[in-house]
Amino acid sequence: MSVGILGTKLGMTQVFDEAGRALPVTVVQAGPCTVTQIKTKQTDGYNSVQLGYDQVKPKIINKPELGHLAKSNAPPLRHLREYPLSETSEFELGQSINADIFTPGQLVDVTGKSIGRGFAGYQKRHNFKRGPMAHGSKNHRLPGSTGAGTTPGRTYPGKKMAGRYGGKRTTIRKLEVVKVDSDRNLLLIKGAIPGKPGALLSIGPTKKVGS
Repeated sequence: MSVGILGTKLGMTQVFDEAGRALPVTVVQAGPCTVTQIKTKQTDGYNSVQLGYDQVKPKIINKPELGHLAKSNAPPLRHLREYPLSETSEFELGQSINADIFTPGQLVDVTGKSIGRGFAGYQKRHNFKRGPMAHGSKNHRLPGSTGAGTTPGRTYPGKKMAGRYGGKRTTIRKLEVVKVDSDRNLLLIKGAIPGKPGALLSIGPTKKVGS
């Protein structure tokens, strides 16, 4: 089964492997997710499975979405995510997807929203060097020149400057699943993943480059 799963980041801890080495891991509440829609080439032109996650009160969801979820007898779910697949015959509406679709040692791609750091300067956002720190220097954290004078007489778009830092959708690839707790739907993933505790994550098997 190559479909992914939605989950929530709980935080980081460490576990020990068989050799006694400490491994930093991120604990993720993975699912349970409900199959809310199945798309096929005959009906939609491509194959995919839509999953819903995080049950909430009905008043949180608008009526069109409630009607959509009712087709699969799913409860009100806050988050919906679609996963393209080559074959969807093994799925059915209302099916529950849990953390046991992953196995220890498997490589996964984790997608989430990185922690927002607000309006940041050049050194924090782009790792620029600072200026001299002597008293005579008046350039400690300044950006320096941002372009020529008469020609072109402006700053080119895309230049590395101060601005919003973080808070963007990002994917960390090829992270190893250290442990799967099927009873509590927990995944222990080696290393750090995007977002702060409580952030929504999408976890799926690592895809080959170009696929």
